[in-house]
Amino acid sequence: MSVEQFDVVDVISTKRDGGELDNQQIDWVIDAYTRGVVADEQMSALAMAIFINGMQRREIERWTQAMMSSGERMDFSSLTRPTSDKHSTGGVGDKITLPLAPLVAVYDVAVPQLSGRGLGHTGGSLDKMESIPGWRANLSNDEIMHMLDTVGAVICAAGSGLAPADRKLYALRDTTGTVDCIPLIASSIMSKKIAEGTSSLVLDVKVGSGAFMKDIDHARELARTMVDLGSDAGLSICALLTDMSTPLGRTVGNALEVREAVEVLAGGGPSDVVELTVALAREMLRQAGRGDVDPAEALADGRAMDKWREMVAGQGGDPDAALPAAQHTEVIAAEASGYITAMDALSIGVASWRLGAGRARKEDAVQAEAGIEIHAKPGEAVTKGQPLLTLHTQTPERIERAREALSGAIAIGPDRRGGADSVVLGRVDPQCTPRALGHFPQSCRIRLTAQRAGSLRLQRLPRGRADRSTPI
Repeated sequence: MSVEQFDVVDVISTKRDGGELDNQQIDWVIDAYTRGVVADEQMSALAMAIFINGMQRREIERWTQAMMSSGERMDFSSLTRPTSDKHSTGGVGDKITLPLAPLVAVYDVAVPQLSGRGLGHTGGSLDKMESIPGWRANLSNDEIMHMLDTVGAVICAAGSGLAPADRKLYALRDTTGTVDCIPLIASSIMSKKIAEGTSSLVLDVKVGSGAFMKDIDHARELARTMVDLGSDAGLSICALLTDMSTPLGRTVGNALEVREAVEVLAGGGPSDVVELTVALAREMLRQAGRGDVDPAEALADGRAMDKWREMVAGQGGDPDAALPAAQHTEVIAAEASGYITAMDALSIGVASWRLGAGRARKEDAVQAEAGIEIHAKPGEAVTKGQPLLTLHTQTPERIERAREALSGAIAIGPDRRGGADSVVLGRVDPQCTPRALGHFPQSCRIRLTAQRAGSLRLQRLPRGRADRSTPI
């Protein structure tokens, strides 16, 4: 029996007491956890110590490298076109990957969108795409390369060989209350994206109640950390800070979001989804050296739709097939007339999850049909009795708990307010990133209240809801 280089209890104690882990300790603990030498309960203790006491810049960088080194790296250098990828920190109604990948591919930029399945209140990109009859998420490396060579875009599952340490650690963090920690979020995302092998990357860092980062300052710090990690690894990289205080678009749920994405590709769809899709496409094209084109044109003239159909068909899907529809629906109506002044993204997301659109454990199935249609959003006028939401599910016994999650989620007041000027709140690139990122303490203790005139009003709150006008 071989002797281990370190004692895991000593590593835990160092971080518990506010100390720094050296490079050798980090390399060892990631490798030992991957091998099963470090037990789940021990890594849970270390993750909580990091959550409470943070990490220095050097520690984050080394932790990221160690997770990358736990597996293989992909190489797209043989492609005849540049590669560009996007990663979102996740939110409610975030279906942007679906129209974005084919849109960018129109301009001869390859998009290797290696995606995941959702945990918690929202489904992932793969959950959404799997609502298309026949579509396959699991592709071999040769199939991925073929899609990128021919179609120019692929949305598929990341192989098990990419950063296996992160896959194991993320599942643990999800069940131990240590997900929303800047060092661990940044290293998790960037270890996979650097290992993926793309030459450029655009990050969509969400801000608001439906996001990991509840306030703009912590979202900017997360973005800066990830941009710095990517830049040091040689990526062309930037990040957009985007609003997640209200749901994105007018649908939440897997098949419902695919339908909305197709509407965007057809030249329609909700204005916030169109805005963010085009904004991210411009950044991806700029990072890939194609800043001379306007991707909005490809949405308007049908080229992006053509590319979508190629991409879906290339992975076995039928782009003309009817999407699954729920057998049971229920309408929630406005109880007062006026203007919608707030719509809490997290509440909508939890309700959609309770209807069956998300999963609590990675092995749980999701309902492709489940979710929520949003008929009115902040800034819009409503009359008493008008439909606000339609709940969709295959299991009607879930509806009552979904309604409970929506209690107080929508506020109606006499004055028109609450509509955002733009979903894009800011931008972070290597030029504006501090080189010394310093120490990150526990990160998510500030709640985001309602938007007012396009600005974010921050207020320290206990767990619970922001002040609202008339609840539904």
